[in-house]
Amino acid sequence: MKHTNHLAACFVIAGATAGLAWFLDNDYYLRIMFMMCVYYMCSAGMNVLVGYAGQKSLGQAGLFAAGAYTVALLTTRVDLNPWFALAISAVTAGLCGVLIALPSLRVKGPYLAMVTLAFGIVVEKLVSEWTEVFGGPQGLYSIKPLSFSGVPFSNLQWVWFGIGLCVITHLLLRNLLRGRFGRAFLSLQADEIASAAVGVDVYRAKMLAFVIAAVTCGLGGALVAQQNQYINSDFINLDLSIFILLVVLFGGSQSLIGPLIGSVLLVLIDALLARWPSLQHFVYGSLLLFALYIMPTGLAGVLSAILRKRGPVNLPRKPARTSLVWVPPVTSIQDRGSKLLEVDQVSKSYGGVHPAQNVSFSLQYGHIHALIGPNGAGKSTMINMLTGVIDPDKGAIRFCGTAIDGKQVHAICEQGIGRTFQNLRLFSELSVLDNVMLGRHSRMRNGFWSSLLSMPVARTEEATARAQALAILALVGLSTLSDAPAGSLPYGLQRRVELARALATEPRLLLLDEPAAGLNPQETAELGELLVRIREVGVTILMVEHHMDLVMSISDHVIVLDYGIKIAEGTPTDVQANSRVIEAYLGVDASAEAA
Repeated sequence: MKHTNHLAACFVIAGATAGLAWFLDNDYYLRIMFMMCVYYMCSAGMNVLVGYAGQKSLGQAGLFAAGAYTVALLTTRVDLNPWFALAISAVTAGLCGVLIALPSLRVKGPYLAMVTLAFGIVVEKLVSEWTEVFGGPQGLYSIKPLSFSGVPFSNLQWVWFGIGLCVITHLLLRNLLRGRFGRAFLSLQADEIASAAVGVDVYRAKMLAFVIAAVTCGLGGALVAQQNQYINSDFINLDLSIFILLVVLFGGSQSLIGPLIGSVLLVLIDALLARWPSLQHFVYGSLLLFALYIMPTGLAGVLSAILRKRGPVNLPRKPARTSLVWVPPVTSIQDRGSKLLEVDQVSKSYGGVHPAQNVSFSLQYGHIHALIGPNGAGKSTMINMLTGVIDPDKGAIRFCGTAIDGKQVHAICEQGIGRTFQNLRLFSELSVLDNVMLGRHSRMRNGFWSSLLSMPVARTEEATARAQALAILALVGLSTLSDAPAGSLPYGLQRRVELARALATEPRLLLLDEPAAGLNPQETAELGELLVRIREVGVTILMVEHHMDLVMSISDHVIVLDYGIKIAEGTPTDVQANSRVIEAYLGVDASAEAA
């Protein structure tokens, strides 16, 4: 849906909901509508964390408490203006989100869920046991509510205010998730190593997702405290964290509309089952299992699938038009012929295995270099050390005269080193175009705030990145498949997508780890022609490859490793005649074989 149409639809739905609230004019029903708004706020941010970034969290109750008790303490103990207190509560919750995010730099999956659960339990114990500050079960009274012209909000006004916040939250998150940050979050869920290799700062992106979830949940807690004018430890428990997670999963993660569907339906179910608390827990558990195993895409995913089936048949798309032609980073005439990358006495060991032993070589601008050797020679280990996936034990690696050993993967990508992987690491659920646009992540200059507010610079950067990605797809012959899921393509075409994604990072040095693996002879020949074209426009290439026909036909310089030791280097002709190379590949001494 176009932005203007989506904006109009949001205001129509919000207006209709506000009209329904005015028509009902019943405090109980208004309370239910207000809690729908609160849980939408909490689940919308949680959706960014769980649905998009793929980070497991069970600590939302602690973040809810951070917002609620911040606004309570500031308005009762400090007598702060409730509007200022509401803003500060969001900041406090965001800081708590940073606190939760720190362990995510070290742990993943169920371990991360346990860490966030521990945070929630600690906060629950804190507010229930530290009665001098938080009041414990007795709670804090006389919390100042929001007011207009000195008059506190009525129940109807609370609903209207909640609806307004929900619309703003939805539009802001839509701006953010439909651009470079949304793609970055989705790449984290798919493959963190590949995400870093295309320039995404993995740790920073995780931190941002946690902060977004924390701020929205903290605002929800603050609104509840101000609307009730009361908060106690009974509000803060594990059930709250599970309920917020259930809203996201049942409504549909990775969907902007999913949290809305989940919050409306589950708040209604909660109200209907309020008389039977034991039945509530049974129903919540059943719905959670149902959402996880029977309906993993949630209600939003099911509805989307039904609409796609009933919609018009999607015909093959014509190649997307773009006026741009892909142009690599400019290399000056003085640089041509000089050293682009220098590897000096690099070693790496894993116990008794030594995949790199004092290896030294250099790469020149504008050449195709090949790194060859038998299986287990240490070729992929060398590629991983050049790109920061693995740190060398000793030695130095310099790119354009700057040391890069020990730097993070995304920082090396930003300096101008792109790569593909031995085993495909595509973001298979994303489209071909989105995969290539992810390669543009580190080259886009729109930051968080400009993306969140959809400022002109963000829209311009997005349009430019799209056009450049289409130009790269035209170069590799994939223009007609730009909208197809990358994982649905044949293996040979997936290899091209990965190459296109690497080119989108604007590399001065392109590292290819077995690019012809799994390709038939025709596809291998086409790959060779493509690599020559890439070299001719100024991109230096280092490829690890077992197809000797491809290596010898297009390479300018060949480096040979055997058991982590460099045994030869030079032109393809020189390497072919080298006795140590022949011995490494054939397993016999060359002189003895000749005799």
